[in-house]
Amino acid sequence: MRGRWSGTALLAVLGLFAMSGSLTAQSIMQDQPPAASAAPQPSAKPTRHTAPPTSAFEQDPDLDVRDQLAPSQINQPMPAAVPEPSQTTTHSRASTHAAEPTAASAAAKPPRTAAPRAITCNGVFGRESNHAKLAAAFQAKNIADTEVESGSGQKVTASVLFAQDPKRRLEVWWSDPTGRSDIHLIVVNGESAWAAPGGLRLGLTLAELEKLNHRPFKVTGFDKTKVASLSDWNGGELAFLAGGCKIGISLRAGPNANTLVLSVLSSSGVFTSADAVMRAANPTVSEILVAY
Repeated sequence: MRGRWSGTALLAVLGLFAMSGSLTAQSIMQDQPPAASAAPQPSAKPTRHTAPPTSAFEQDPDLDVRDQLAPSQINQPMPAAVPEPSQTTTHSRASTHAAEPTAASAAAKPPRTAAPRAITCNGVFGRESNHAKLAAAFQAKNIADTEVESGSGQKVTASVLFAQDPKRRLEVWWSDPTGRSDIHLIVVNGESAWAAPGGLRLGLTLAELEKLNHRPFKVTGFDKTKVASLSDWNGGELAFLAGGCKIGISLRAGPNANTLVLSVLSSSGVFTSADAVMRAANPTVSEILVAY
């Protein structure tokens, strides 16, 4: 009986002790500050459709991580700035390209012709001009003192401008050949492109001459070399030029002029430029004389 009581009492004491111990542990947990949480375990590698952690570099959720650029690949140092070409260099290159015409443009470009020059009855070609004035205007290296043929078959000393260039060649005869001063005659012949006062130039036809003169004029017949000479401007514009100079011309019959026509136009006769027979000879200006 005593043993049964003792066993029952012992069980009751143990149960009370267990209840008291549980309450004490709970109260201790409530009164104590919470302990530091354990370090979080690394999360598993996000799959293709798992939202990646927020970072400064935003990844594309639709691309595999291995296919995306890493921040280190984007934040590469910028290369050094390339210096801009200077204005001189740019201009030089532009000039080089401009100076290299293509074969097509070179073929299409017309040949360069000598620029026409004009004679006036004053200034460097005035009556009182001299060699020094010619040299100042055209450079001494472009003037040669040489003998030229005169109409009488003799030779005279003259200053010839651009003697080696048929298109710019011009003869200046002096009243004082020794001092090379005071112009006596200016001669335009050969292939010269010089224009004389009044718009005269080599190659003009009878009709063109009449237009400049504002009326027909008189000429001699043709000599044995098929050349005729001016007889009279017949009171036209070319008879009165500013500066006191006078214009004379020679005309050469056309290459196809009929022999019979030329025989009618004898050198001993004088004809008008409007004469039908003279027109049939088709002469053109072959020489121009500007005289003082």
